[in-house]
Amino acid sequence: MGERCRAALRVLVLQAAWALAGGQVRYSVPEEAEAGTVVGRLAQDLGLEAGEAEARRLRLVAQGRRASVEVSGASGALLVSSRLDREELCGKSAPCALRLEVLVERPLRVFHVELEVTDINDNAPIFPAARKNLSLSENSPPGFLIPLDGASDADIGSNAQLSYTLSPSDYFSLDLQKSNERNLVPELILTKSLDRETIPVHRLVLTASDGGRPSLTGTMELVITVADVNDNAPQFNQSVYKVQLPENATVGTLVGRVNATDADEGINSEITFAAKSFVPPSGRDVISVNPKTGEVHLTGALDFEDVSVFDFRIEARDHGTPPLSGHCSVELQVLDVNDNAPEVRVTSLSVPVSEDAAVGTVVALLSVSDRDSGANGRVRCWVWPASPFGLEATFAGSYSLVLREALDRERVSEYEVEVRAEDGGAPALRASRGLRVPVSDVNDNAPAFAQAVYTVLARENNAAGAELARLWARDPDEAGNGRVSYSVWEGGAAAASSSSWSSWSGAAGGGWRPASSYVSVDAESGRLWALQPLDYEELQVLQFEVRAVDAGEPPLCGNATVQLFVLDENDNAPALLPPAGSAPEAGGAAAEAARAAQAAGGSVSASDTLWAWAAWGAPAGQVVAKIRAVDADSGYNAWLRYELWEPRGKGPFRVGLYSGEVSTARALDEADGPRHRLLIVVRDHGEPARSATATLSVSLVEAAEAALAAAAGSSSSSSRAAPGADAGAGAAGAATNVWLVVAICAVSSLFLLAVVLYGASRWAPRAAVLSGPGPTTLVCASEVGSWSYSQRHSRSLCVADGAAKSDLMVFSPNFPPPPPGAAPKDTQPEPSALLGTVSGASLVHFSLPSHPPSG
Repeated sequence: MGERCRAALRVLVLQAAWALAGGQVRYSVPEEAEAGTVVGRLAQDLGLEAGEAEARRLRLVAQGRRASVEVSGASGALLVSSRLDREELCGKSAPCALRLEVLVERPLRVFHVELEVTDINDNAPIFPAARKNLSLSENSPPGFLIPLDGASDADIGSNAQLSYTLSPSDYFSLDLQKSNERNLVPELILTKSLDRETIPVHRLVLTASDGGRPSLTGTMELVITVADVNDNAPQFNQSVYKVQLPENATVGTLVGRVNATDADEGINSEITFAAKSFVPPSGRDVISVNPKTGEVHLTGALDFEDVSVFDFRIEARDHGTPPLSGHCSVELQVLDVNDNAPEVRVTSLSVPVSEDAAVGTVVALLSVSDRDSGANGRVRCWVWPASPFGLEATFAGSYSLVLREALDRERVSEYEVEVRAEDGGAPALRASRGLRVPVSDVNDNAPAFAQAVYTVLARENNAAGAELARLWARDPDEAGNGRVSYSVWEGGAAAASSSSWSSWSGAAGGGWRPASSYVSVDAESGRLWALQPLDYEELQVLQFEVRAVDAGEPPLCGNATVQLFVLDENDNAPALLPPAGSAPEAGGAAAEAARAAQAAGGSVSASDTLWAWAAWGAPAGQVVAKIRAVDADSGYNAWLRYELWEPRGKGPFRVGLYSGEVSTARALDEADGPRHRLLIVVRDHGEPARSATATLSVSLVEAAEAALAAAAGSSSSSSRAAPGADAGAGAAGAATNVWLVVAICAVSSLFLLAVVLYGASRWAPRAAVLSGPGPTTLVCASEVGSWSYSQRHSRSLCVADGAAKSDLMVFSPNFPPPPPGAAPKDTQPEPSALLGTVSGASLVHFSLPSHPPSG
């Protein structure tokens, strides 16, 4: 035992040979080394600093068979962890090298370590049997050879080199023959003629010693019986037979045939064949010999990877008494065929892989092997499909699966990778290993709306909290990176700043208001809500941006523009406007009355009476007055029409359907009475229609009175509503003054009277006009189209009082008066003008509002 320990220590003294060429470290350790024996300073040999082995998790990767070694986590040394038996690990293979893979992390690296287990002399030679019985004819001549079964030693090298010795004998000696380059076959030689009567049985001891230090021995007892008579043994035609057979040969295949002859005659020449002395002993299970014919057949499957050569002996024994035998050696060489497919093993797998991982990132470590030899064992590997991964060879049989292209989880979230291996045999054998590589998400996609601009239509007077639209932004990322929240980002409107109604009512602009005061967006669903009822007259278009932000880190966002158009409803009744040239407070009063009526939700009725004068004998079609009204709505809802409500029937006056001009329906005479009260209804075209009423009092006077009343009314703005008593007093005073002027003129000069009469005859039959000499310009629109009007398309014209207004001004042309009794149709275009009641040179002045009134 002490000698064995000293041999182990001598082997341990050998320095661990290592070479970093190709990234490989080599160590050697004797078999049967005690657990805990230090094989080598692995961490130091790999270039790791002190303490780095434990921090970077230096460890061994498990192999197909137990390596019986481990890495110390603290020191980084390679230690023996369990019993090492070279014969169990490698059998008769030499050298016995174990390939180990060592991994370190941060960064991940793989090192290859080759551990050679050296042999010690721990197995003694063993004979096939402890006792062997031999029979030898007494007439056997000196020099007769008796082949013996040699011993076997599980060790290798010098520890398996056997030598034989024979116990002392006067009749026998030992001779050693080389059956091949590997084995020595002991043979027993007869040195002296036998005499059965003297010594019938010889007992010898055959000792086998190996070449180890110390040497181990094994013994076998030889019992030799001396027989009489049969003195010729069978002889083979060859002493050695060599046969080759592929490993895929089927059971029953004829391996070969041996031939032996015996010079004796009769029963002594009959031969029986038998196979024996198999090396390795497992040959008994795969080879058999026909005892009569000497044919050798295959009785079991061959495997080149287990045994490549079978050595055995065939004995030819005759039937004499005693029987004699002859022997020959047979060497069966097994030829390799490509019967083993490559093996692909995954030694390390790092998943999932981040989609922003750099090209060259190691995803997995693979080990590929093939048990065949030569070209049959050379393996070619690749990855299918080819992208985005590839294989890089790190050492013989070791590969790294690396990233070759950038990943995009939104395009492919998971890869099914197949590593394929093919050997160089014919036909080639293939193997594959599937790997599932999921891709983890990073926030690399911003939310994107389906549209860059959303157009939303909403009717005014909607309920607060009504849903206006639903916006949706898509983010292809997953989890929090794809969770989108919405918000109103920016935008607004100038509230009522350009409203025509404000300009007529005298209200100031409402200023700029942010979009968030009108609408709100649900952060999760993207639904757009109205925070308050919308008013078309206050707000026509609201433009703002909605932002979608994901929950990634850092968060990404996308914007969309929303254009909210408010649709008009007929929620405003027509409002009567003060006559042109009236005092400002009159306009304010009318506007205030209109607002009050609209707030009440009903029709607007003018509380004051409008006054106008017409001259006796005025022809049909003479414009007496113009009713002016405005509607805060737009489009059809603001298109006004005028109807004469009272008196009904065939009266002396009529109203233009769309112009609002009150004109004579026929020539006026004395029978018509001095005063007429007209009730005029103004309606829009909305659904349902809304209306307002106006009362017009028309007084019939002489032509000169009418002219003076018109002139006085223009200078004093007397076209406003006045009580009936005051109007009568004014008319009487005006008539007295006229007659006084006429009398003075008549007395003073006939010429002056003639001039006055000429002027009266010239101007009395038709209305006075404001146009100067020369051709007049007519600016008109059709009655139907006159209210297809928008305040945004108004024109600024100058009127008589010099103020610039957004009005459409139409002057009455110098047309000759129509014939008596011929009233123009209401459907004909009527001049939208600055007109009033006309008698002789009389005029009542009205102006057109910025938001289109009738005509």
